[in-house]
Amino acid sequence: MGLRRKLAGEALGTALLLATVVGSGIMAERLAGGNAAIALLANTLATVGGLYILIEVFGPISGAHFNPAVSAVMVYRGELPKGSLLPYVAAQLAGAMLGAWLAHAMFDLPILQFSAKARAGWGQWIAEAVATAGLLLVILRAPAGRAAVMVAAYIGAAYWFTASTSFANPAAAFGRMFSDSFAGIAPGSVIGFVAAELAGAALGVAIHEALEPRNAQAREPNVIEVSGEPGSRPAAK
Repeated sequence: MGLRRKLAGEALGTALLLATVVGSGIMAERLAGGNAAIALLANTLATVGGLYILIEVFGPISGAHFNPAVSAVMVYRGELPKGSLLPYVAAQLAGAMLGAWLAHAMFDLPILQFSAKARAGWGQWIAEAVATAGLLLVILRAPAGRAAVMVAAYIGAAYWFTASTSFANPAAAFGRMFSDSFAGIAPGSVIGFVAAELAGAALGVAIHEALEPRNAQAREPNVIEVSGEPGSRPAAK
């Protein structure tokens, strides 16, 4: 499948993921009556459902990474060509920004805005490292045909057990800084989140390799999920 089609899949999938995260956050905040726990629960449920569907839809097209950290790991593992990394990351970042703007358009909000919600400190950074390490571990070790549901379930759980509500994705952090809403993050907080996420991704790979040698399992290159086809192996998000 041509690189342009894969990049279109990554851009569209990431845009829809961010529209889901940001849009459900806006809706949840409006309907929760000031109850932050209810708003977070609604945001979590929408994200879990949306992420599962998007992985199933775009997995056979692009690998359904939607995440620069995951794409970098796939390059390291030889499951994504090195020359595809920068185009993948560019598509993911552009998609994330467009997804936030799409959410604003749907809710009649100003399209161009920046978040004022500061998210910083060691607790937040440790949480992002843990969330991303766990995500990569799930991706790399999920049984055949189970990656989509396991990734979605893990992210849903990590919304609640991490102090950062589990961005676990540099593209998500980038896109969410363009939304001054429930799901937003201040631009000044993004660098710390991205650094923690990349460190967490490296940690997740290290744990996986400590548990099992890199080449112990045969995988379908660059695919997180191929709709449960026999012989398919999870390899990316």
